[in-house]
Amino acid sequence: MQTIFGRFSHISIATAALLGTTVGLHAQNFPITPNQRATATQVADSGVALADLAPNAPDRYSVKRGDTLWAISGIFLKSPWRWPELWGMNLQDIRNPHRIYPGQQLYLEKTNGRATLRTRQAASDGPPTDTVRVSPTTRVESLADTSIPTLAPNAIEPFLSEAMIVDEVAFATAPRIVAAQEGRVLLSRGDRAYARGGYAGANTTGKPLSDAKGEPLNYRVFRNATPLKDPTTQEILGYQAQYVGKAELVRGESTDHTTDKEGKEQIEIVPATIDIVATKEEMRAGDRLIPEPARELLSYVPRAPATAITGQIVAVYGNAVAIAAENQIVVINRGSSDGIEKGHVMALIRDGERLQDKTDSARPQIKLPNERNGLMMVFKSFEHLSYALVLQTTEGVKAGDRFTNPN
Repeated sequence: MQTIFGRFSHISIATAALLGTTVGLHAQNFPITPNQRATATQVADSGVALADLAPNAPDRYSVKRGDTLWAISGIFLKSPWRWPELWGMNLQDIRNPHRIYPGQQLYLEKTNGRATLRTRQAASDGPPTDTVRVSPTTRVESLADTSIPTLAPNAIEPFLSEAMIVDEVAFATAPRIVAAQEGRVLLSRGDRAYARGGYAGANTTGKPLSDAKGEPLNYRVFRNATPLKDPTTQEILGYQAQYVGKAELVRGESTDHTTDKEGKEQIEIVPATIDIVATKEEMRAGDRLIPEPARELLSYVPRAPATAITGQIVAVYGNAVAIAAENQIVVINRGSSDGIEKGHVMALIRDGERLQDKTDSARPQIKLPNERNGLMMVFKSFEHLSYALVLQTTEGVKAGDRFTNPN
């Protein structure tokens, strides 16, 4: 999936003719892992077994606006995370699995117990594009790519600016809001406040906020770095900061030299000036400022991990949220050091209930079998923790629930 946080550009028909092909190819130049390509090549040679097809897999499907690769894969295959294989079934026509466009026709062919997929381009010289004709000689065309995303963008994008695993020490010494205008206690969008990155204490250090060229001017504001513990070992795996909004640096920190009545020089600390530009919750003194990270073009290719990975849900993201439903976020106790990567799909497992067997006169305690409870996909990983989107669930997901490879 490509997530673009930019403005649409508009070009004349002549410029579009010169740049259209280059822009389209560049926008979709996403990395394809060696394992994905190897899987696709292998499947492309023989297709997939008919038993792997979804029960109601259609012989023909027309890609529509609003479709996602995850949904289309689920239409043809029993396991949507096997998207690389669906791509492999059509390797000759779909050389890049991200380049699927509304208007394309997908055809399923079955021969000798195997299935292959091919596509036909919609009737045009290139992929369908959003075009609005504004005069007989000029058209306005978006440079944004029109290929369908892997997942619905609104399912993940809101959390990309919010979810944050932080180092406890670094968070404690991060720049913080120290005061507001006119003695205000709470801050909201449009308010002006003051912040410091430096510390006067001998045991704490920090870098003063600066508006010099090359220094960050845009910040996310966080509060309360709470520990995230492994459900089994109780080991602290990291700290999750609560996102409360965004701020923009107007003036950096400085010092003011004055002279008192006795002629002694006094040095006064002048905090940096910030404007609150967005709030999820009202801010207050003590909230921490983290520089806004560089914007990314994000691609998600759902797939099962190449190695066996098991773990547990650490927490459900959000204040006072105990049970996660579909399209909600959970934190898991596995990260990059455990082999977890962005795009990994995991099966959610709910522990079987422990109860008393009342049909036995001895009344022994029994534990019902663990049952599969849905799927989730990792979209952001840290060293020991990761954030995952719940794609499917039958009973909701809570802290302590287990997960494993989907197949």
